[in-house]
Amino acid sequence: MASKRLKGGAWEYTLRAKVLPRPVYLRFKDEADGDEYVGKLQRLLDAGIVPPEFATRADAPRTVGQAIDAYLLGAPVKDCDERELLTIDRAIGSVALSQVDFAWCERWVRGMKQTAQLAPGTIKHRTGALARLFDWLMRRGDVVANPLRLLPRGFATYTAGDAAVLGALGQPVRVDVARWRRLGADEEAAIRAVFNQVKPADKERPLALPHKADLLLLFDLALETAMRLRECYTLDLDQIDLPGRTIYLDRTKNGDSRQVPLSSVSLARLQGRLHAGLQAGRLFPWWSGDPSERELRRVTALLSRQFARIFAAARVADFHFHDLRHEATCRLFERTTLSDLRISLITGHRDPRMLRRYANLRASDMADALW
Repeated sequence: MASKRLKGGAWEYTLRAKVLPRPVYLRFKDEADGDEYVGKLQRLLDAGIVPPEFATRADAPRTVGQAIDAYLLGAPVKDCDERELLTIDRAIGSVALSQVDFAWCERWVRGMKQTAQLAPGTIKHRTGALARLFDWLMRRGDVVANPLRLLPRGFATYTAGDAAVLGALGQPVRVDVARWRRLGADEEAAIRAVFNQVKPADKERPLALPHKADLLLLFDLALETAMRLRECYTLDLDQIDLPGRTIYLDRTKNGDSRQVPLSSVSLARLQGRLHAGLQAGRLFPWWSGDPSERELRRVTALLSRQFARIFAAARVADFHFHDLRHEATCRLFERTTLSDLRISLITGHRDPRMLRRYANLRASDMADALW
């Protein structure tokens, strides 16, 4: 049986039949074209004939978990998507692909809100990762549609119904709050005092810092280049071009490569460190070179804890290492005349719209352009 509905200016058709491995979802802008195509398809299905594009290969994955395994082995997957998919696998890996229709997607999103109580941003990241997996499955012919792409705009925002359910449980509604934590000049000075082994007034001795020089270089590099923590500590020496004043990142969080220009400050810091001599061809000592997600998470957690100690010793509250990337991006807007597009090429923001919130930093420049 086929059903249809008008949504977003297009007609969506859903077909179910015993001979189909899973429901088929189709979209047509013109209702007459949709009725004609779906009618012909329905007659074939009633006769027990399944067109090849709607059949399932014998070696096709049957569950979400099997699909995730095949995807991670057979496609270039972004690091952030891999992390989300591994979490998804633990939660819904046993779900049959044939069960994943639009209604299932709605229930899954509802569960992430009302049961897991995830932030809207997390829900969007998780759903996006699974949607890209289903896009890949469609290209392989393992599934005939991607119901995740039918979710409406704003699906991750908590509704009044979600609020009512959580309110009955005494739980708050999660909302996304854009973080805007700048690093003050006095705060930066206090952090550098910790690196310089200045004893805090209320402590008996300075903070012990193994690999102090490396930690300071990591701090400076993040503050001058807007590179992410993982992009910094995994640097190999062959990625650094001192004469060309650039660092080449061949695999980033977004899965893209980019060239990061070096300021005079970061260039001087790197030159000093390279002249000191390094081992194993890597800039920093914490990462073994093992590219597994487990090892990368271990190093990230280790360094995050270390910098949390440094910021706490400097009495810089509510500040995380990733805030250095935000501060560096702000400084690119404040201290240079680079366009938004050029800054996005430096920072690795794939969508320039993500930089819109920094536009207020150049409000005076825009005012100067007016009559």
